[in-house]
Amino acid sequence: MACWLYESLLLFGVVFVGGIVLGAAGALFGTPLSPRTLQAMLFVVLGMYFAWFWSKGQTLAMKTWHIQVVDTHGRPLTRIRALARYALAWLWLLPPLAMAAPFHLPIAEVAVLTFGWVAVWALLSRFHPQRQFFMMS
Repeated sequence: MACWLYESLLLFGVVFVGGIVLGAAGALFGTPLSPRTLQAMLFVVLGMYFAWFWSKGQTLAMKTWHIQVVDTHGRPLTRIRALARYALAWLWLLPPLAMAAPFHLPIAEVAVLTFGWVAVWALLSRFHPQRQFFMMS
């Protein structure tokens, strides 16, 4: 969990710089990007960040905590597998968002649902035979 916190601090910088670059590109072309387009492009930027570092074995935060992402043979992930891992990681957000959508919950309650859901997944990792999260590695 401490690695997640540190990773979120680093990702703030990645998203901040990505947002500035994308916003400047929109201003340069005379048409600002719509919020949905900006979100989609930042999704791609984050995907590139994680795919790049996971294919090297670890992100910057993971280096600090001496955590690695490897396949079953102990090798770093391929870029394709890292991209698939990134896409599948977003599935964690679907259940709380699906519960929040029909009830028009405020953002604070959606955040509580989301963090609670991720905490449940983190606790479930303790029951995995290798103490891992239940997702593709």
